[in-house]
Amino acid sequence: MSLKDDLTAVERSLDDLARTVGKLEAQLGKNLDIRRVRSDTDHLRESLGLLKQSAGAGRPPHPGAATHEMVPISDAPYNSALWTDAQDEGLGSRNGHAP
Repeated sequence: MSLKDDLTAVERSLDDLARTVGKLEAQLGKNLDIRRVRSDTDHLRESLGLLKQSAGAGRPPHPGAATHEMVPISDAPYNSALWTDAQDEGLGSRNGHAP
């Protein structure tokens, strides 16, 4: 199968899933669980749309997937003034109490 055929097959499967979720929704009502499944189905459809766009443009699905750029981090100590009001644990408020 070609990439286009595979994407089309996934799109058809998502359409079937959306129809089936609709049938379940009619039987079970709009409860929290069915809304979650509906939301997941919608997210899958959006993700597939993004995948189709990136595949159509001939670029990798993720902008950083093709190259890995190294970012140097200095070994020099940080300026201690950056940590004046910080605490090692807790909420980090100045007086040590929750807001």
